[in-house]
Amino acid sequence: MPAVKVENLEKDYGKVKALKGISFEIKEGEIFGLIGPNGAGKSTTLKILATLLTPTGGRAEVFGYDVVKDGDEVRKLISYLPEEAGAYKNLKGIEYLQFMAKLYAKTGKSYEKMLELGVRLSGLGNRLNDKISTYSKGMTRKLLLARALMVEPKLAILDEPASGLDIINAYSIRQTIKQFAREKGITFLVSSHNMLEVEFLCDRVALINEGVIVETGSPKELKEKYEAENLEEVFMSIVGKEGGFQYG
Repeated sequence: MPAVKVENLEKDYGKVKALKGISFEIKEGEIFGLIGPNGAGKSTTLKILATLLTPTGGRAEVFGYDVVKDGDEVRKLISYLPEEAGAYKNLKGIEYLQFMAKLYAKTGKSYEKMLELGVRLSGLGNRLNDKISTYSKGMTRKLLLARALMVEPKLAILDEPASGLDIINAYSIRQTIKQFAREKGITFLVSSHNMLEVEFLCDRVALINEGVIVETGSPKELKEKYEAENLEEVFMSIVGKEGGFQYG
């Protein structure tokens, strides 16, 4: 059974078709990237899988549970990090992690173990004793990623996890994701418009453009198929042939 199964998924916002019948599967323990330009339908797809949006058509399953009919069960298995997620700025970093651990510890994982993992994942050290309002964007993002992963979900859904971060913080977040997939067997669905970054992170990717998935495969397979040096070139080769969006 795949970790995620999406079949002919559609989403309309009035007259605007954000998703036009996309399909893909994610294997358990895989880091899967959904990549494409802004407005391609990435965030809409992630919100549907996180049970925050209802699709207009098609269906999606997470570990066999339908995201519409079995939303409560799906939410027990996932952790979702939106692109524009924020933290409680008046709390200290450690207080935020303590608060979140108390919310999730009822799932059976001990509060202490969860908090210890969150502290380690954040990598913020003594800065956890400072208010979140004093954090840089990179520090806040690392705290939020720690919150998303310390609950050890079966599926982590991360929308632009390294968006706007400097090289050091973006690298740290990528390494954390890889480590968790390898050591914990957690499945990741990561969206990004940064194709070069995702190339170093993901086992497989789906290229999405204007609500349509135009290609799926491992970065290596796609580069070989299109005789390209990187995924940006692969994407441009595809949308160029279709007369689609000009990425840049």
